[in-house]
Amino acid sequence: MTSTALPTTDDLRALARARLRTIGVRVTEGEDLPARTPVTGEHLFGLRAATEDDVEEALAAARAAFLTWRTTPAPRRGDVVRRLGELLREHKGDLADLVTVEAGKIRSEALGEVQEMIDICDFAVGLSRQLYGRTIASERPGHRLAETWHPLGVVGVISAFNFPVAVWSWNTAVALVCGDTVVWKPSELTPLTALACHHLLARAAEETGAPGDVHRLLLGGRAVGELLVDDPRVALVSATGSTRMGRAVGPRVAARFGRSLLELGGNNAAIVAPSADLDLAVQSIVFAAAGTAGQRCTTLRRLIVHRDVADALVERLTAVYGRLPVGSPFDGTTLVGPLISTAALDALHAALDRVLAEGGKVLAGGNRRLAEEAPAAAYTEPVLVRVDRQTDVVREETFAPILYVLTYDTLDEAIALHNDVPQGLSSSIFTQDQREAEIFLSAAGSDCGIANVNIGTSGAEIGGAFGGEKDTGGGRESGSDAWKAYMRAATTTVNYSGTLTLAQGVSFL
Repeated sequence: MTSTALPTTDDLRALARARLRTIGVRVTEGEDLPARTPVTGEHLFGLRAATEDDVEEALAAARAAFLTWRTTPAPRRGDVVRRLGELLREHKGDLADLVTVEAGKIRSEALGEVQEMIDICDFAVGLSRQLYGRTIASERPGHRLAETWHPLGVVGVISAFNFPVAVWSWNTAVALVCGDTVVWKPSELTPLTALACHHLLARAAEETGAPGDVHRLLLGGRAVGELLVDDPRVALVSATGSTRMGRAVGPRVAARFGRSLLELGGNNAAIVAPSADLDLAVQSIVFAAAGTAGQRCTTLRRLIVHRDVADALVERLTAVYGRLPVGSPFDGTTLVGPLISTAALDALHAALDRVLAEGGKVLAGGNRRLAEEAPAAAYTEPVLVRVDRQTDVVREETFAPILYVLTYDTLDEAIALHNDVPQGLSSSIFTQDQREAEIFLSAAGSDCGIANVNIGTSGAEIGGAFGGEKDTGGGRESGSDAWKAYMRAATTTVNYSGTLTLAQGVSFL
């Protein structure tokens, strides 16, 4: 099913300019960085990309600002984040429109992404009064042993197109209250949302008296990101993207003894047990697999179903897939908007060709939509494919809405299938058997950083730390104690006894 007509590129260009003006952004146009929209697949206008000199100036300014910012009391640092949250509330609709124009997200998901920014600001403001250390019992009389946390330095944030603003906010809100400054290199596919967010943060800094250079924005492609990765002034590189990208970033940062926080690929699976509530499972599976047109790192890509309920579940999923509205993300009835590019559509078809050659069977979807109306865009029906084994193509992440259905007989078999992929981001099980749920959540169960029961793999709240294991990179962002990645720990000892007592009973002089 296809939703109503697409807006024209002229309409989208006018909308983007209007939203930027409302936020207060003055766009400096250029020729080296095109702003485009996946809604029509066409060019909106050109922007100026950062030069090597711009990167040098931004890093020098951020480093200088850090020397002041690190000694600002943490609750005062929280003031700028509080104000940012207020401005995000004020411009929630404006930002959501820009997210839809640039990333192609449907309205509900675009608004949800901006709400995620607001939520992390609220979290970070509270965190600014909770950067707790600890007091440790000393073996020496008259000594106090403690652990304290201090600001780390300049944080380089390299973000991806699929969450063009939320992931930036996870890093930036937390880094700022931790006393760090931030230099952001957004995806070259989503520069307009980055300009809007940077402007709002700059306004928040000005209104709260924070140094203007606590945040700097650098638009550009890979070369700009590489300069951040290699510069020793960048204490932490937080990079979101493909596993291939992470394999390049991690060693380069490590070579200069910097820190990296990597949020990479996911090949997420859900196990559906015989006792599962199938109504609940179907709702959760469809959102997790087809939401954001399959372009989340937490998208559900493998469905491991007990043989006793496989046919019933597949029948329900096939029926739902057959009526998913695909089309304009500005249409309130649309559930599946465009892929980011035709290259993503090509990757989907390549994966589908491989799995069909290996004996897979398409149960639903896979047809291109709106090819005549928008030949440069990439609209497709989400694909449901039944396979009899986990082949190489199933073990790979295809960043598109393709869901492979496998079957199992025992829970041990299901968990082994679940874990037998290089990635380890998000996972779930649908069961009403408490024992099965506890096994899945135990050390013998899911090997992912996120494990859910009776809910899909997508839609994490900001209160929990977000991240995964294995080829997903091992990083943690957002809630819980992820803030520690943005700080350095110091173990301190104070001797107030008046005499020297050495640890471990050592005697000297």
